[in-house]
Amino acid sequence: MARNTPGQAGAARSQVVRAPKVRDGIVKRGKTWSYVIRVRDPETGRSRPRWVGGFATEADAKSARDQARVAAHTGQYVDRSPITVGTYLDQWIAAHAIEIKPKTLQDYRHLINRHVKPNIGALRLQAVRPAQITKLYRDLLTAGGKSGAGLSPRTVEYVHAVLRKALRDAVMVDQLLPSNPADRAKRPRKPARERGQVWTARQLRLFLDVAKTHRLFAFYHLAAYTGARRGELLNLRWRDIDLASAEVHISGSTAVIGGARIEGTTKSGRSRTVSIDAGTVQVLREHHARQAEDRLTAGPQWSGSDQYVFTTGSGSPIHPDTVSSLMADLIKTHNAAVRAGVAGELLPHARLHDLRHLHATTLLLAGVPVHVVAARLGHADPSVTLRVYAHVIRD
Repeated sequence: MARNTPGQAGAARSQVVRAPKVRDGIVKRGKTWSYVIRVRDPETGRSRPRWVGGFATEADAKSARDQARVAAHTGQYVDRSPITVGTYLDQWIAAHAIEIKPKTLQDYRHLINRHVKPNIGALRLQAVRPAQITKLYRDLLTAGGKSGAGLSPRTVEYVHAVLRKALRDAVMVDQLLPSNPADRAKRPRKPARERGQVWTARQLRLFLDVAKTHRLFAFYHLAAYTGARRGELLNLRWRDIDLASAEVHISGSTAVIGGARIEGTTKSGRSRTVSIDAGTVQVLREHHARQAEDRLTAGPQWSGSDQYVFTTGSGSPIHPDTVSSLMADLIKTHNAAVRAGVAGELLPHARLHDLRHLHATTLLLAGVPVHVVAARLGHADPSVTLRVYAHVIRD
């Protein structure tokens, strides 16, 4: 067997690559610094080394090591992950698609894809700082809308709510973040909101008189006298209405997403029964009789198989936007007639949802207990009613 000569052995020893020496968990690898700590696995109880590198200076690595040691000692250590904000949000939406209502899911996706991902989607999730999220909100306020126009503070507030919710799961569920940077970001200052104008009882009667000539008069009457939401009313079947007991059972809601009609639970996820007065019972009886006449007139063309309470003239379900735009058209037509010299009172502009506010306001001013009003409106908790209608309760 050949043996190395003393000269050859020395050359071999000189060619051995010595590993960088680790001093107190710090080591230099090439041009950057790394640290290593031991983290206990909560499942096995064993501690294992965790290497983290890429620091420009030894001081940076030591500072990060000290923070990691504290986090590991308190059980809050988070493994380093390369996942970006955009990738995480995509995964978060996919994971919650089943439990989020379709309309809400559509809104979340729009806000994330339109406003969040183009701005901070490429950033590494664990590298995002509150200042970067603050800048996101500021940029959206100044130039985040169409054609470079700024978004409204309300929309930016919605972006903040979605982002905060997602990053909270990154902390609590996925354990990718030690804390939520959105909680420490500076949100846009909300402008002082003026109290919206609510129709008086006289103005409501005037509007309902205007709507009486339309086949959907009963829809607006029921909206004002139950406080139900638009989607809840359009989801009603005749089996949900007990005219003998003067009750309406609200168990679902309707929306249109991507051109398709979607039906699901109410906003709170709970059903409720709302009592109605004798006048509303009579309005519904007349509406039912009118719908029966429409069905006879349509004959084989009638398409209403589920017995919806509110339909088109051929029995098809009504598109939600139809009743909203129709209300605005009825108000405009009435006001135009008044301006043309027809005797009457001008109606202030109002949205369909304002009929719900009018219902709640009328009940509260009449002294109806808050918890009763909350039950009629379908609020999950009376505190919601207190917050929304605090000014009415003060009055």
